Amino acid sequence: MNSNPLVQLGALGQSVWMDQIRRALLTSGELKKMIREDDLRGLTSNPTIFEKAISGSNDYADSLRALARQGASVTEIYDALVTQDIAGAADAFREVYDRYAGGDGYVSLEVSPLLAHDTARTIREAKTLFSQLARPNVMIKVPGTPEGLPAIEELIASGLNINVTLIFSVQVYEQVVEAYIKGLERRVAAGQPVNNIASVASFFVSRIDTAVDKELDKRLAQASDPAARNRISALYGQAAIANAKLAYESFQRIFSSPRFAALKAKGARVQRPLWASTSTKNPKYSDVMYVETLIGPNTVNTMPPQTIDAYRDHGKPALTLQTGLDEAHKVFADLKALGIDFKVVTDKLTADGVTLFAESYQQLLDVIRARRDEVGSAILERHTMSLGKYQPTVDEAIKGLASQNYVARVWKKDPSVWKSEPDHQKIIANALGWLTVPQMVTEDLPDLAAFDEEVRGAGFEDTVVLGMGGSSLCPEVFGLTFGKRDGFPRLHVLDSTVPAAILHLEQEINLEKTLFIVSSKSGTTTEPQMFYRYFFDRVEKLRGAKAGHNFVAITDPNTLLQQEAERDGFRRVFLNPADIGGRYSALSFFGMVPLAVMGGPVSTLLGHAVEAIHACSAAVPAAENPGLRLGAAIGALAKAGRNKLTFISPPPIDSLGLWIEQLIAESTGKEGKGIVPISGEPLALPEVYGDDRVFVYIRTRSVTSPDIERKLEALQAAGHPVLRHILHDSQDLGQEFFLWEFATPVAGAILGIDPFDQPNVQESKDNTKHLLAEYTTNGALAQQELIVSEGPYRVLSDAENRSALAKAGSSLADVLQAHLARVRPGDYVAITQYIDELPHYDDLLQQIRLLVRSQTHAATTTGYGPRFLHSTGQLHKGGPDSGVFIQITSEDVEDVKIPGEVFSFGILKQAQALGDFESLSRRHRRAIRIDLGRNVELGLKHLLSIVQGAAVPALAAGARR
Repeated sequence: MNSNPLVQLGALGQSVWMDQIRRALLTSGELKKMIREDDLRGLTSNPTIFEKAISGSNDYADSLRALARQGASVTEIYDALVTQDIAGAADAFREVYDRYAGGDGYVSLEVSPLLAHDTARTIREAKTLFSQLARPNVMIKVPGTPEGLPAIEELIASGLNINVTLIFSVQVYEQVVEAYIKGLERRVAAGQPVNNIASVASFFVSRIDTAVDKELDKRLAQASDPAARNRISALYGQAAIANAKLAYESFQRIFSSPRFAALKAKGARVQRPLWASTSTKNPKYSDVMYVETLIGPNTVNTMPPQTIDAYRDHGKPALTLQTGLDEAHKVFADLKALGIDFKVVTDKLTADGVTLFAESYQQLLDVIRARRDEVGSAILERHTMSLGKYQPTVDEAIKGLASQNYVARVWKKDPSVWKSEPDHQKIIANALGWLTVPQMVTEDLPDLAAFDEEVRGAGFEDTVVLGMGGSSLCPEVFGLTFGKRDGFPRLHVLDSTVPAAILHLEQEINLEKTLFIVSSKSGTTTEPQMFYRYFFDRVEKLRGAKAGHNFVAITDPNTLLQQEAERDGFRRVFLNPADIGGRYSALSFFGMVPLAVMGGPVSTLLGHAVEAIHACSAAVPAAENPGLRLGAAIGALAKAGRNKLTFISPPPIDSLGLWIEQLIAESTGKEGKGIVPISGEPLALPEVYGDDRVFVYIRTRSVTSPDIERKLEALQAAGHPVLRHILHDSQDLGQEFFLWEFATPVAGAILGIDPFDQPNVQESKDNTKHLLAEYTTNGALAQQELIVSEGPYRVLSDAENRSALAKAGSSLADVLQAHLARVRPGDYVAITQYIDELPHYDDLLQQIRLLVRSQTHAATTTGYGPRFLHSTGQLHKGGPDSGVFIQITSEDVEDVKIPGEVFSFGILKQAQALGDFESLSRRHRRAIRIDLGRNVELGLKHLLSIVQGAAVPALAAGARR
């Protein structure tokens, strides 16, 4: 006799089937080998198996891509992939089928689990699958549910081979056998043959013990009597085997009856019991327990690969199925005596089994959808990374995240991915709504379209977003990217408390024909509140009681802003999901309402975002997940010292860096760690940079720049990592938003921080409120210490910085040169300006920052206050002590009063600048404030001339690591 225990099972009358399928089994020759060496006689599949095969391997990648490029739907791709595998396996087993004259060699394919309670559709799908596969050794799997039983009878009567699945009780098993026999009898009555039909009844085993053992755990915990505890303990691991033996007892009785003898005389085969779920779930039990105890003639045991391997290694074949029947009956008597209702247990197992297969089927469709969408949008092909010597570092980071099951845990909204502390977990648990908000907003597209029509019908010529940080930056990107569309209002964004900025905006718009969108997640953010008060007062003087018709609010439910909007008769209040932080809100109402009002491509942009969601789903392997790859790269590179993330994005998406800057800085800059985003800094050649840079080039497909490409190639050759993102067009911003929203928390996990809190942003807000309270009481704001005064220009700071610069000299140039000389290797220079945001100011600031970069080789950032307080401000205070700060302020030529407040916008701006500086001082940051007086342009030009003449020879040598 063959020494292989698997082969010996065949000699004892039991067929070994494998509960597994994947394409590599067919293409590698492994399946043929098992048929030849292990006497493998069949194969079963189910949605869980296919889901793991397709999501957990690259076996199907080429076929899936080809089908996706042909425009196949998700279900069409599923049908093609699955039927191809089943057909291939059936062909491999055809020799077995022929050898046993149709008695073995079958391959099973399940009808959609979503049809488990639909008899008619189950029948239709089973017939379609059987016809499509057109092979005599294919079995169609149908669940043994109440709705499945009449389908089984009909399908047997129609001449199909049927594998009845999800059988847990003897009672249901006998109902399944009855359906099989009735189907055969109908064929005989119709004069049709029955000798070419095969069927198995899949009786599930190990899940029984898992469920019953849990009930025994409860009884054992309640029992105190040693004898009672021993009786309970003796029942562990007994129910499943006893249940199967009683089912086999029924099998022998039914198929030896005169009723079946009449069918057998016509050539009918018995419906063999098939033992399914035979891998051992409890590690305390033998790994071949559900094989060795259930061996008998006319049975099938379908084993997963690990159980096949275990039995081949140490299985002990012997006829065991017909032994111990008395003990089996006693097991059920003992369970009943303990109050365990076995019918309740098995009914639940059936329901759970249907649900489990349905979930796996849906996950399988999600896998296919994700792969199809990735192919269709070619995200991976358009998002490439040239990492040089850092490639192994990033690869290792990706593997580490995969081993932690990171993506699946994120989609389950598991806060322990990032932090274990309860306070952090509470914040995180209420901050993950951005994962699914694009689908939610998609459902509201008809309402957004109707609102857009309403706004146009009301004759509005301009729309102004009154917001700050996360609620304003995304609309700002949309306004700059898509511009003014004919027939729609122009979009403006006000996120500056500088009086000149407010006055300039007011000069550009007609108040009566302007729609103001007040955007605030909390509903109490100072800046939007003050903007709202000012402009509502201005409109009310023109429109009286109808002023509210010019206003819209976007906020979380039950905020002060919602209450005020309802009180003041706002045209509309959009309530955003509360579980989305401001910087993650681009694809929520905070971004989409302004885009809709300006006539932007809301539907297309959201559709592209959903493509990115699918590409980043848990169904996609980590190495192919674009969001995970991007986050792993920027996180791992930051840990390796490359923590200056430099963005290059030519028009029309040149403003995108503003939004990413906030997302990265505010999410990662804390606990003394952080990634410094560098936006708007023109690209240069390698000699300008230190070795702390990563370059990210984001462009649309139609935009090419030989100069940028040449410089990037030089940077890459010099060892700098370069990431390239190519968008189809501007509407791919939806995709890019989601990818960065997904990647940033990944980087946070690698850095070991909570990417969803912003403790130091709140600190600056508190500083401002304290200073405003002092102003209300004293009529003046506290003044900083003067370092040097030169005409209208003043340099101020705190005592510590004043002391450090005391020996610099008596001129502005001396102090600024000494301050820049404090830059160390790996530092960055942050210029933060509380002035109006005007093009000619921007140009001067850019010239200043480039000179600073060329002299220090340090990364440079610029940011308008108070906007940056809600973005890079968190990094400045909570991140590493690697920033050298130059705060620029000016005196207001004309101030603007705030209705109902003692302070003005000019005072508010000063308090914000002072509050910002106070937070820096508390952390001993290297910082000075330069006040330009009343003439900002002249002051910036003077500052530029000083930087042009600055000489910092030690820096150029010292800042290169």
